Amino acid sequence: MEEKQTIGWKEWLALPELGIPAIKAKIDTGARTSSLHTYQLERFSKNGKDLVRFDIHPLQKRSDISVGCESEVIDVRIVKDSGGHEEERFFIKTPVQLNDKSWDIEISLTNRENMLFRMLLGRTGLTSGHLLVDSSIHYALSKDMSDLY
Repeated sequence: MEEKQTIGWKEWLALPELGIPAIKAKIDTGARTSSLHTYQLERFSKNGKDLVRFDIHPLQKRSDISVGCESEVIDVRIVKDSGGHEEERFFIKTPVQLNDKSWDIEISLTNRENMLFRMLLGRTGLTSGHLLVDSSIHYALSKDMSDLY
């Protein structure tokens, strides 16, 4: 059996298939789904596939850095935020990378411009079975990767 690694309540992650080498994420065991900050979100079809393209400012308070992304839409669902507000969101599936670990997660796309974190890694994104969350620490498995931009 693989030994579980402990992560903190915030970590630097990568979303390599989206071209995002680094993003600071809040590890949120209170949130069911993972979410990613997006803007200029556009749904389109290509070769019979349902796709979405969007831009992201991966670093908080840095609107001068933007990454353009494109991914297949796997679902559209109503999500209730922490304030109880419901919003229809697109969901995509993509690998997330934390140090040497990589696993697929579903992510909802929404505007998180006024939030402290550009990404939330929710419970369903933590179900790979090899991680434990220690809420008393941060950056247990990662270091500041903002210099990748």
